[in-house]
Amino acid sequence: MAPKFVRPVIAAMAGYTPGEQPRAGDRVVKINTNENPFPPSPRVMAAIAGIEPECLRRYPDPNADAFRAAAAAVHQIDPDWLIAGNGSDDILAVAMNTFLSCGDSVVCPEPTYSLYPVLAELQGVRHVAAAWREGWKLPTDELIAAGGQSIFLANPNAPSGTVVAPAEIEELLRRFGGLVLVDEAYADFAEDNCLGLVKKYENLLLVRTLSKGYSLAGLRFGYGIAQPQVIREMNKAKDSYPCDAISIVAATAAISDQAYARQTWQHVRGERARLAGELVALGYEVLPSQANFLLATCPHGNARQIYQGLKQQGILVRYFDKPGLTDKLRISIGTSQENNALLGGLKALAAS
Repeated sequence: MAPKFVRPVIAAMAGYTPGEQPRAGDRVVKINTNENPFPPSPRVMAAIAGIEPECLRRYPDPNADAFRAAAAAVHQIDPDWLIAGNGSDDILAVAMNTFLSCGDSVVCPEPTYSLYPVLAELQGVRHVAAAWREGWKLPTDELIAAGGQSIFLANPNAPSGTVVAPAEIEELLRRFGGLVLVDEAYADFAEDNCLGLVKKYENLLLVRTLSKGYSLAGLRFGYGIAQPQVIREMNKAKDSYPCDAISIVAATAAISDQAYARQTWQHVRGERARLAGELVALGYEVLPSQANFLLATCPHGNARQIYQGLKQQGILVRYFDKPGLTDKLRISIGTSQENNALLGGLKALAAS
């Protein structure tokens, strides 16, 4: 039982459940939390090694200006269109604090990233779910009819990996007057993104992360892209120093090395196609994905048993005990060797 001085909403809520992490020294094939299977760019490690002690003695740059300049050059925008944070989850929290008051509603397609309702509860905001239409099509009418003040949309979506075309999101932006947050955590692995819409729509906020495309999940660095007048208001709600000095140096080096990052993205796309085909051959139904993972429906709906059987073999995938997902596994794209190990594990389970 929670102590009596805990906020009732905290005592009652379940909180966000991250994917399981192996213990130090465990030898596992870890394809359950959508990390990039490759190490960070060599430039990142060199930049970290070159940090001077004085850089750690002082407070970091509160706005991560070096990173914002590098990211602005990559995205061909001005730095004042960017806000940096302690992972994209931090940017989501800042957005929730900036654009939603206690008693407001945020509307999300469902199922999607399970942190959204947690952040809403913490803020006293009502979370309203609108079911995806058949074929994981965007429920535009339902999202608008829900009457919320903001719409949060992961694109590509998690856990499905499916994508909504920018033209459909533009229709939503035209018809909805509140903030539309498009969480593009997996955009680096997709064929398209909504960056081209930001200059046209004041009510659009894009959220990006370096955890997936840049192999920095252990560092925690994310950023938002919106028109400057929107970023200015978000800066009022952010932490004083959301990004530490080491993360700013590393993130700046990572996003500056586009050649290295794009090589890893290309590998993921190729392995994603190969693994999807192999899973289909084993009897799984696999959704078309533009993320760095696949959502696979198990042949006999026995996802929990397959998840447990793989875990016994030292292979970690993600199982969601939630409505609409209990017969499915989410599988992150690993290296060729990791993906082969997964296929071998599935075949061994089928044979047994």
